[in-house]
Amino acid sequence: MARLREFDEDRALDAAVDCFWSRGYEATSVRDLAREMGIGGASLYNAFGGKRALFVRVLERYANRSTRERIARLEAGHRPSEAIRAFLAEVIDRSLKDRDCKGCLLVNSALDVAPHDAGLGRAVTAYLEEIRAFFRRNVEAAIEAGETPRGTDAEALSIHLLGVLMGMRVLARTGARRHTLEAVVRPALDLLGSPQ
Repeated sequence: MARLREFDEDRALDAAVDCFWSRGYEATSVRDLAREMGIGGASLYNAFGGKRALFVRVLERYANRSTRERIARLEAGHRPSEAIRAFLAEVIDRSLKDRDCKGCLLVNSALDVAPHDAGLGRAVTAYLEEIRAFFRRNVEAAIEAGETPRGTDAEALSIHLLGVLMGMRVLARTGARRHTLEAVVRPALDLLGSPQ
């Protein structure tokens, strides 16, 4: 008969997200994770397969609860160009409320983990591609709706917006103020056309 898990897996995963997010992948030990998750090292390995496998689960959980949730909500409730503007405005607001300057787990992982682990690098790239695809979908829809000038290169602008987002998140980790983050975003938003 299979033994029941003696811990709340969702709560443990949330604790692992916080642990990796605040310390980074390399600086986080299995001991740190087990302590923060409230489980033993053996339970961590049995339930999650070790640090690397747990990090893969953490990235998925973070993407679901942060990026994917935001994209779905904004696409459902905003016109295309406004969805992009709202996405970036929310990121600025979240960055400014982040007293520990943790930044974005995906961006941090792109800088910290991806260069040293090709598999994790591909996973991080796939999550960032979801954000770029959100930008592209909405740029294309904004062009079609007349919100963004015809002739705008949706692919190039979506890549540019992703680069702006990445740069903004890195600057936020240094404690950049609102005026700096908004100044980084403003020229990219100007390419979308005037807010309607």
